[in-house]
Amino acid sequence: MRRQLIKRYFITGLLIWIPLAITAWVLFLIANTADQSLLLLPPALRPQNLFGFNIPGIGIAVSLFIILLTGVLTTNFIGQRLVGWWEKFLDRIPVVSSIYNSVKQVSDTLFSSSGNAFRKALLVRYPHRDVWTIAFLTGTPGGDIADYLGSDYISVYVPTTPNPTSGFFLMVKKQDVVELDMDVEKALKYIISMGVIAPPPHGHAAETGAPART
Repeated sequence: MRRQLIKRYFITGLLIWIPLAITAWVLFLIANTADQSLLLLPPALRPQNLFGFNIPGIGIAVSLFIILLTGVLTTNFIGQRLVGWWEKFLDRIPVVSSIYNSVKQVSDTLFSSSGNAFRKALLVRYPHRDVWTIAFLTGTPGGDIADYLGSDYISVYVPTTPNPTSGFFLMVKKQDVVELDMDVEKALKYIISMGVIAPPPHGHAAETGAPART
């Protein structure tokens, strides 16, 4: 009895400390990475030289300021011309151009305000028709694939759990997909928790054979 009580207390303590430790570790990595942006400043303006000691996390503020300033400068005509010249220069470098163009296409698709990539959570049948899983809309098939499949298909990303950064890219029929009412953040939380943290039920039952919500 005492051993079970000790085990219960130990597990309870782990459930408190593990999320805190992982959160602190992630924040520490983000702060250390952001502090590398301080290398862009002249040595005389770096906190260590100004104040005589490092200020943890100041790199985050500097990184956010640089990103915001870059956005402001590149939204006008001159800034857009400079970006265009810079991209033409990168296109002339064989390996760099392939990497840069690929990353740019993905980032433009994901963060574009006019796109739908990763803005809709879906329910799809995978890996066979008797099993359902959560997926995210990424767009529609293009190129020769679109000519072969037609306009009845959409492109989806099926993440793995508990690590959603890896997954599978699928092209499925529109009528075989159920659009969920939950937002992407709740869907990701549901996936990462391996179904433990379920979003509250709401909305209507699917008309395409999806299990009804209770």
